[in-house]
Amino acid sequence: MTPRHHSRREFLRLAGRAGLGASLVPGLLAACAAPGGATRRPATDPSGGGDVGALRIGYLPITDAAPLLLAHARGIYAELGLQAERPTLFRGWSQLAEAFQARQVDAVHILMPMAIWLRFAQGFPLKLVAWDHTGGSALTVGDKVGGLEDLVGQTVAVPFWYSIHNVVLQLLFREAGITALTEGEPSTADRSVKLVVMAPPDMPPALANGSIVGYIVADPFNAVAEVNGIGKVLRFTGDVWHEHACCVVVMHEDDVRDRPQFAQAVVSSVASAQLWAVANRGEAARVLSADGENYLPQPLPAIERALTHYDHGEYVGTGAIEHADWETERIGFQPFPFPTYTTELVRLLKETSVEGETGFLDELNPATAHAQLVDDSFARQAISDLGGPAAFGLTDGLSRTEQIEA
Repeated sequence: MTPRHHSRREFLRLAGRAGLGASLVPGLLAACAAPGGATRRPATDPSGGGDVGALRIGYLPITDAAPLLLAHARGIYAELGLQAERPTLFRGWSQLAEAFQARQVDAVHILMPMAIWLRFAQGFPLKLVAWDHTGGSALTVGDKVGGLEDLVGQTVAVPFWYSIHNVVLQLLFREAGITALTEGEPSTADRSVKLVVMAPPDMPPALANGSIVGYIVADPFNAVAEVNGIGKVLRFTGDVWHEHACCVVVMHEDDVRDRPQFAQAVVSSVASAQLWAVANRGEAARVLSADGENYLPQPLPAIERALTHYDHGEYVGTGAIEHADWETERIGFQPFPFPTYTTELVRLLKETSVEGETGFLDELNPATAHAQLVDDSFARQAISDLGGPAAFGLTDGLSRTEQIEA
């Protein structure tokens, strides 16, 4: 399939529906404008020495970004020859995507369905080079909500139409005979729920003031609701789709193609940080918080809960965990992008309601999308260098069967 090159107007139209609108226009339209007005040039490989190039990272304030942030905090980028600036925080997914398209940043963690949308609908030349994490998201609701039935006739927030959150939520709704609406008003008569796109930081306040009855998003925003008594986790997404990817690491296709040493250093840094995070979850939370390097604005108790708290005694009883036998963590870390996941995700995206033009999904072949979107060679090398699949808990090596049980 030949990707459509949609106009920038189409991107901003969808961004506007995400509640960002014109707020992302100033400063992000200049392709190389850096914060503070400085001019940024694309990183280039030095001719000698151990340096492999300058690196600019973009991220959202969620624990999914932990490997990218910890690689900076622990000096791993520098150890592998990357001149890494402090990662730049963005408020919403559309802002992050625009900055990446404008080449203000070289690598970002982004929603995997959004990467699919950018690559195949927008025709933007990106490459998915690694998974950033597994799990790490949940459906959080007000305390009066006892189950999915209590969402009927109400409004629930998702972070972006092209997100694993929207995919999993609508999967749960279909299993329960509930209709997801992207426009219009919900009603109990037709068993519908209205979905709205909302920036993650706005979700806990919206739940607290009653403008929504729930949201599905990455941590630590679910943990924020728990810690602050705003709401509770109704279901973890990783308990619906076993060890799914939410955010993935993407880079510009020309960097991946023309600067393999640079790309390898980025992926190897992320993989090394993932191993450290798994072995040092409590310390990782401290480093990310204001008590440490202040990469995430949420308080330490919320970040710590997001990285460590998946208590079966608590969550099995409430139904937030139905598959205790999966023996997963609230969030996991490993870099390999499984082809089976891409295939199943594309298939489910075809069944998921979103706003905007979706013709590209009709043409997208689930069996061939992975090869067009992903370059897994760098993740394979990083895994090999760091002890092999078993070091990342991949007991079946670099293959798997997708488990989805709503």
